[in-house]
Amino acid sequence: MKKLSILLFAFVALMSFNACTSDDDIVFVAQPDPEGIEFTNTFSEVYLLTSSTSNNLAERFVWNEVDFDAPTTITYELQGSTDADFTVVDVLGSTGGNNLGVTVGQMLSMAEDAGLDNDPATEEPNTGDLYFRVRAFAGDGEGNALEEYSEVRNLSVMLPESGEEEEEAMRELYFVGDATAAGWSPDNNNTPMFRDAENEDVYYFQGRFAGGGDVEGFKLVEIPGQWQPQWGGTDGVLSVNAGDSDDPAAFKVAADAYYSLMVDVDNMTYTWEEIDESDATVYNEIGIIGDATADGWDSDQDMTQSDFDPHIWYVNDIELTDGEIKFRADNDWAVNWGDETPISGQGVQEGSNIPATAGTYDIWFNTLDGRYILIPQAAE
Repeated sequence: MKKLSILLFAFVALMSFNACTSDDDIVFVAQPDPEGIEFTNTFSEVYLLTSSTSNNLAERFVWNEVDFDAPTTITYELQGSTDADFTVVDVLGSTGGNNLGVTVGQMLSMAEDAGLDNDPATEEPNTGDLYFRVRAFAGDGEGNALEEYSEVRNLSVMLPESGEEEEEAMRELYFVGDATAAGWSPDNNNTPMFRDAENEDVYYFQGRFAGGGDVEGFKLVEIPGQWQPQWGGTDGVLSVNAGDSDDPAAFKVAADAYYSLMVDVDNMTYTWEEIDESDATVYNEIGIIGDATADGWDSDQDMTQSDFDPHIWYVNDIELTDGEIKFRADNDWAVNWGDETPISGQGVQEGSNIPATAGTYDIWFNTLDGRYILIPQAAE
């Protein structure tokens, strides 16, 4: 009887051990993410590729993370190709995160593989499309690994032909952030700072900023539609991510009010103070007039008033000829601004005519301090 009890106990223990072993032997099967994967960043209309900027960041590709419903490592691989079918795949980089940067040099190499060049003497074009997609895969990606691909995105690129890039474009600084008119979009007709007429490393702005405890603030970007180079600052000290470092901290805005900002990118400093604009005039109309405009000195080219700040006015893609311009209020000469410096400056009442050079421009004007800036645009 004693031997039978021992055998019964051993049988129960063995069954319990098998049950525990079975419970621990759960198999997870990875499943495709029904949401898929796609790019979430904003792309530029065209990317200018030059050898002198080959180390610069051309674009930072951002995508959503996928969930394969299993405890497995997920790797993302950014792929490029010279054709939409990805006949030849160029792996530009891989990461466990949700973004990767691509340099101008990497795009230049792809453009050359696509048969583009910047020599006007050859028959090869200097413009074309490059194609990109992101691949997400489980584990090491080998064998029958689960994987998903984003839709293919084509980007237009241009290799400026010899002689076209001799005159380097001046740096622009545009506001982005929830304290600004554009919000957190770098391609939303972002308001620029006004460059000093004598020192191209110094910029000014007076105007409204939305602030408060729930507002992150603002940053500055140089190229519409691109996040780098990106500028920020803390306690009067500037910092920048040119495409090879971490993003800087946002400029903080304590309250919804008017402020004066000065940025010096050479000395990496800035000044910031609240100002009182309650006595400043808000105009009904601001226009540009002069023999450099389509109607000469006969009538104004109307500007658009900012919905965010009534002292900020702009006009996009206006064509000018060689000549002169001035800004004036309400289609009348009673209030007008001018200065002797082209491209950027600070207009004063009854000031000099502003010299203009033929081209297409976005023009911004601030009635608070009379500052203006003409930003050249690529011809259509």
